[in-house]
Amino acid sequence: MVTLPTPAEARAVRRTLRGTVGLVPTMGALHRGHISLIARAAEQCDVVAVSIFVNPLQFGDPEDIAHYPRTLEADLAVCAEAGAHVVFAPTVSEMYPAWPDPPATAVSVRGLTENWEGASRPGHFDGVATVVAKLLIQCTPDFAMFGEKDYQQLKVVNQMANDLDLPVTIIGLPTVREKDGLAMSSRNAYLTVAERMAAPMLYRVLKECAGKIGRGQLLPRVLDEGGAALERAGFMLDYLEARNAETLATIDRVDKGSVRLLAAARLGRTRLIDNVAV
Repeated sequence: MVTLPTPAEARAVRRTLRGTVGLVPTMGALHRGHISLIARAAEQCDVVAVSIFVNPLQFGDPEDIAHYPRTLEADLAVCAEAGAHVVFAPTVSEMYPAWPDPPATAVSVRGLTENWEGASRPGHFDGVATVVAKLLIQCTPDFAMFGEKDYQQLKVVNQMANDLDLPVTIIGLPTVREKDGLAMSSRNAYLTVAERMAAPMLYRVLKECAGKIGRGQLLPRVLDEGGAALERAGFMLDYLEARNAETLATIDRVDKGSVRLLAAARLGRTRLIDNVAV
């Protein structure tokens, strides 16, 4: 496995590669969810690349990025064990030479970014779309793997790649969960012991809501009951919504497989997001 610290080196190595290349973009602090993406890339592609970059453009709260876990040495060991061939791990100054001034050019995806995570974290998706566009241009993979836990992000990235005619196929893979149902996330490390015990309630409520909707119960009532259940469990609800699974548009009818429930809530100081299909 080779580790590349600059975009120039990433481009140079890419020109030498033969066969299909799969990229797994990450911000490090790798867990089994990331490993599942690497494994899928290995199944589908001849060469597996992983990017590790904590992107400052997508953080709105300086404290959030200051405390985000950085475990590069451990992450490199995980990548090697999981079968990655190349790791692209640039510094902030390599990705954004004028930093702390942001780049003059940014990528913005209209229509998918104004609500939910976009509303809660202004500028977040511009930062995501910009850095992912840069990574796809620098690494030019044939496929890029993203987890469905960040479902809105997955739709934004797919739209961005389509709109910019980037020659890559975006692949979304199922959320990897702990045994109790909690979606794996680097931010789970922020939870206290008591909060970690309560955290799986988010997934349980989503599953219960999905079941009720599938049985024909009224959507507004189901969502109200689900939100109330989360608040009783100690969560501070940000949103709990049902949307078209492909477009994220408001739904006027429920067809099996066409609806996605999206939720975000704070538990103590930790903000958790999750989603399930109906």
